[in-house]
Amino acid sequence: MQLTGAQALIKSLEQQGVDTVFGLPGGAILPVYDPLLDSSIRHILVRHEQGAGHMAEGYALATGRPGVAIVTSGPGATNIVTPIANAHMDSTPLVVITGQVATASIGTDAFQECDITGITMGITKHNFLVQSAQELPRAVAAAFHLATTGRPGPVLIDVPKDVSQSMMDWWYPSTVDEYDLPGYRPEVDLDEDAIAGAVALIAASQRPVLYVGGGTLKSHASKELLAFAERTKMPVVTTLMARGAFPDSHDQHLGMPGMHGMYAAVTAIQRCDLLISLGARFDDRVTGRISAFAAGAKVIHVDIDRAEFNKVRQADVAIQSNVAAALVALDASSATPRSLDAWWEEIRSWQEKYPLTYDEPTDDELLRPQFVIESIARRAEPGTIVTSGVGQHQMWAAQHWKFEEPGTWINSGGAGTMGFGLPAAIGAKVGRPDRTVWCIDGDGCFQMTAQELVTARIEGIPIKVAILNNAYLGMVRQWQEMFYDERYSEVYLSAELPDYVKWAEAMGCVGMRATNLKEMADVIDEANKINDVPVVIDFRTDSSEKVFPMVAAGASNDDIMVHPSQRGA
Repeated sequence: MQLTGAQALIKSLEQQGVDTVFGLPGGAILPVYDPLLDSSIRHILVRHEQGAGHMAEGYALATGRPGVAIVTSGPGATNIVTPIANAHMDSTPLVVITGQVATASIGTDAFQECDITGITMGITKHNFLVQSAQELPRAVAAAFHLATTGRPGPVLIDVPKDVSQSMMDWWYPSTVDEYDLPGYRPEVDLDEDAIAGAVALIAASQRPVLYVGGGTLKSHASKELLAFAERTKMPVVTTLMARGAFPDSHDQHLGMPGMHGMYAAVTAIQRCDLLISLGARFDDRVTGRISAFAAGAKVIHVDIDRAEFNKVRQADVAIQSNVAAALVALDASSATPRSLDAWWEEIRSWQEKYPLTYDEPTDDELLRPQFVIESIARRAEPGTIVTSGVGQHQMWAAQHWKFEEPGTWINSGGAGTMGFGLPAAIGAKVGRPDRTVWCIDGDGCFQMTAQELVTARIEGIPIKVAILNNAYLGMVRQWQEMFYDERYSEVYLSAELPDYVKWAEAMGCVGMRATNLKEMADVIDEANKINDVPVVIDFRTDSSEKVFPMVAAGASNDDIMVHPSQRGA
């Protein structure tokens, strides 16, 4: 069967079971858009290519399937670099297809030409510059294999315009061997010696901690984690990227560690004698000053990516494996630590003395952002998906929303990408239309990608957006107050401009505002009744509110700062 390269590309996506792509057409990718009209694949037309990438990420994180984005060459391709970098940092499976100028024009500085494979070489698992239409099916099959196996991540396929217009004889790879990926061996056998070494460390421990990272979610290991934790009675902490991997309501869960983690979670890691890292990469936001991080602990490090071993913290035992397989093997060994009664008694004392807290809200003050989040959460349906931008609101959402299952917390971790929350919410809702999706956003983040409200409205994607509007770039303001003598340089945004209610209404959405506790309760209840169009709520919050606990950058986790009301306790 003879097809054009463009037809072969779309047919290859269909072969992969792709049901949705996010994109924006342009000259170099235009031939690929024509066969989309005859395809079963749904195309979501975005208002900016960055939105396409973040929507694809939200889709991937909500469904566990790779997200797909299609954009044109030049600025279309460079506009999606940020989502690619974000997906690379957070190990999110993404396939990005970019148009490219005709092969004869490559290197001539042709209109809308850029070397996107060169630009993204350091932020993709792999990328392809396809040289002939006949190679397109192989490139697509290989891209999906690469994006979803081993450590997941983004893969880019760059398609010159003449390649998409050329004819080819249809074929599709039937085996992995046909993908032509020499040296790529993502599946690894468990090292029995490493398992035995881990078992010995567990048996000798008296103060263990399960340090759960995003790799636990990527390997779908939540059930295995729950079984192992309950059998061994070990305390569990879940990083920002692992929220939902272990139920917040579980008695063994201490919460989130790190710069804005719970006191008991941070301190338990500092005082433990065995740290079992499950798909975590010892990020600097978790470790603080690395020389002081869990200084007296032995370390078992489980990760699918060998490159993570000993990169930041030396492991006593390194197990290269997906987290699920490693936990099954460890559980089968029946290894248990020594009596943990004394350890749990100490942990409970920290939880009792330093619980998560904030000043009680009153009717005559601006809203407390933490209370807004808790109020939305209390009224939310079980299984609600929460996305966020980056900053104070992200940390408050991670702290104050209780996550009980995987795939319900979607945020930008490693790259810290402002503007991620709203388009990610759209992608998550497309992937999981049965779920309610709330975006907890800041006014600074919202303004970066708010044009995608039009996408949500026109495409019939009824997300709900809570803007914690404190009129500042809140996290920057917090640092300037605490570490720069309150010198607030270029951080004020204005509470009144833009008018978020009018903005939402101008884009066909429902806009609301709350400035006090009664209005807050009313608008949340009203928003929950609206399920056919996007809803945006402008919550006016106190700009002086700060995120606590907090570990200053470069400080030891032992120097964690608790809420002012708890100091001296």
